[in-house]
Amino acid sequence: MNLKDLSALLGLSQTTVSRALNGYPEVSEATRQRVAAAAEKYSYRPNTRAKSLATGRSMAIGHVIPISAQHEMVNPVFGDFIAGAGEAYAAAGYDMVLSLVQDSHEERVYRDMFAKGNVDGIVVHAPEMHDPRIALLQDIGLPFAVHGRASDVPTPYNWLDVNNKSAFQRATGFLLDLGHKRIGLLNGLETMDFAHRRRAGYVEALQTRGIAVDKALMRSEEMTENYGYQAVCEMMKLPDPPTAYLVSSMIPAIGIRRAIHDAGLKMGQDISVITHDDDLSYLRNGDDVPLFTATRSSVREAGRQLARILIDQISNPGKVPQTKLFEAELTVGRSTGPNVGAR
Repeated sequence: MNLKDLSALLGLSQTTVSRALNGYPEVSEATRQRVAAAAEKYSYRPNTRAKSLATGRSMAIGHVIPISAQHEMVNPVFGDFIAGAGEAYAAAGYDMVLSLVQDSHEERVYRDMFAKGNVDGIVVHAPEMHDPRIALLQDIGLPFAVHGRASDVPTPYNWLDVNNKSAFQRATGFLLDLGHKRIGLLNGLETMDFAHRRRAGYVEALQTRGIAVDKALMRSEEMTENYGYQAVCEMMKLPDPPTAYLVSSMIPAIGIRRAIHDAGLKMGQDISVITHDDDLSYLRNGDDVPLFTATRSSVREAGRQLARILIDQISNPGKVPQTKLFEAELTVGRSTGPNVGAR
């Protein structure tokens, strides 16, 4: 079915149907829903090339990954986010463009994309505290949206993030309620905004209960399985080792579990662990009863919603930047229990 056929079926002009499918604000919500339902029912997909010629857009969204961060492309979080974003792009008739570039060439790539009109917008991944890409894209005038936030950037921009500080504050408090006072933090790289906020939540929870922050119990590294394993092996050798651990990803949490097992201990009884697991499709946290107690949020849904925010910005260039903050859920699993030494 083509646009002409769909328009005739609905009794609407081709212009109205096209604008409804592309999210133009002058089309009523009722009409938009009616058109979307018909397009879905009759498997209508707009011709991307024709749409590009009609709108003057490339009908593509870019994701630029620096070489130094290419490990992100095999991270389950990245995969789930891209899957969710891809669903939103497809529904709006957009293609996705993934580019792997040298770090030193990143600015040139953005400028070239804008000059050539290769993409209509960019999604910024893994923002740092003061991320220069935000000012660069604002200067170029290329629409963008950030998966996360950059705390030290004061100008408004589109972003979607999890409330990382609140999530880790709550998780730390949960462990404290179980009688744990020596809690190890295995964080991500703290130049990254999410890790900075998670550390702040952990520290604030301890200080609120009058417990001194011990730097010997805090680690900040790239989140690999071996990082989790080695960090816990080291902390177990401390004169007063942790009885619980709070970790920023399921991947190092698996390493923590291995270290606990190798020490002849049992996770959830001798040592407690809470992880941030992001409700991943390809790295499930157990079945009916979660293996790990975890702070959870849907990365796939984050991808869908951030993609819609960016598409809305592309369709409405003068619109005020949108922001969205997800609250993570704390799901209790088999990896936590009372501090046996506090009984």
